[in-house]
Amino acid sequence: MNTAIITISNRDNARYHVDSRKPLLDSLRAQGVDLPYGCKYGGCITCAAKLILGEVNQKPQVALNNRQINDGYVILCVARALTDCTFDIGVESHDKLYRNPFLDPLAPHELKADIAQPLEPET
Repeated sequence: MNTAIITISNRDNARYHVDSRKPLLDSLRAQGVDLPYGCKYGGCITCAAKLILGEVNQKPQVALNNRQINDGYVILCVARALTDCTFDIGVESHDKLYRNPFLDPLAPHELKADIAQPLEPET
């Protein structure tokens, strides 16, 4: 399957057919979806969106930590749809993306795998 249907739930459930071999940002912008972006290589979170339903491959991204990924965030400039997907886009989707690290620091298991310590099992 080389195509997927992308639904944007916070934009009146607008639907778009995308080429699953291309980054979602490129496919959606080519169809007139106004999306912010910065680096276009997965190094910032300017194009982050919240995945509500479906699966993507976003392995090239380096900007999200484990907490953000577990909360459903996707970096659209590198993510490719593996299935039909539903997203919330724009800043209104960023309710859990940002967190004040001084008031609420990340636990070691929420950090990126290359700098995190595994969660110790409870005894």
